[in-house]
Amino acid sequence: MAAARVTIEDVARRAGVSNMTVSNVVNRRPGRVGEATRQRVQQAIDELGYRVNVTARQLRSGRTGTVGLAVPELTSGYFVELGHRLAERLAAHGLRLVLERTAGDLAAELDALSASRLDAYDGFVLSVVAGDAEALDSISPATPVVLIGEQTVPDRFDHVLMDNVDGARQATAALLASGARRIVLLGGSDDPAWSMPRLRTQGYRDAHRRAGAAVDEELVRSSSFTAGAAQQVVTDLAAEGRDFDAVFALTDSAALGALRALADLGRAVPGEVQVVGFDDVAAGRFSTPRLSTVDPGNEAMADAICDLLLERMAGDVDRPARVVMPPARLVLRESTRFS
Repeated sequence: MAAARVTIEDVARRAGVSNMTVSNVVNRRPGRVGEATRQRVQQAIDELGYRVNVTARQLRSGRTGTVGLAVPELTSGYFVELGHRLAERLAAHGLRLVLERTAGDLAAELDALSASRLDAYDGFVLSVVAGDAEALDSISPATPVVLIGEQTVPDRFDHVLMDNVDGARQATAALLASGARRIVLLGGSDDPAWSMPRLRTQGYRDAHRRAGAAVDEELVRSSSFTAGAAQQVVTDLAAEGRDFDAVFALTDSAALGALRALADLGRAVPGEVQVVGFDDVAAGRFSTPRLSTVDPGNEAMADAICDLLLERMAGDVDRPARVVMPPARLVLRESTRFS
């Protein structure tokens, strides 16, 4: 037979205090209980093995104690590290982070913002990949929501995004300044439907234009952003006999795939081919050689996401929505000659 659950009344009887006093101790209400009484109540809690009924507390408060984060992929180093940053910050406020996967699918993104799904959370963060302002226009969630990503979104949502254009411009300009002239754009695309690749491609083209350098369109290669896909693209370029002296990969995962391909091809990095990524994920600090990359403001974005969400969760629902875009910063390591 299961042991009877210890109640707050049991603790109160053991400590010789009222139920309210125990409640004040359990809920850490400063100033309402003297230190000697608090210690006596805590001793009774420890002796009896009392545990707070979290479900009951949440029902009384109308809070779940959780925040949701929906991202396209759970295998992406960037999104894994974003989840870690948010979880650490939210834990300081007594909140847990729950991850969901949308696979970059519009229906999944819209479903993540449905009332039935959001009821499970006190706040929600959605990485918007397939959606845009038109698709999201009819959604007005009661739960606080922060949107992240480069798609245009309705101006009533708090929105945190990267400076993709300037980050890509910095990376490409540095390669050009180092003497590179045939720079592969790995994952590039001018398709307006895909905001992140299009914006980073824009930065790549802007840097060439400002330097008076021509873009070889044969070196602008579309690709998924996995290491395996990027490795294959670089291998194919070499098999085609394409001449290139640098690779700007639109994600660090793709850059790591490029490094693997170049090693297999016997091409020295950075002596023969320089490589720059984008995202500043941890793996790039341990690759051989260490990867030069663009830090899009990872820590500042995590701070902004949490600050905006916590403000809304605290009841600040009437303030105008805010857009936060931290500056990008080029991080120079061993895979380039300008470090």
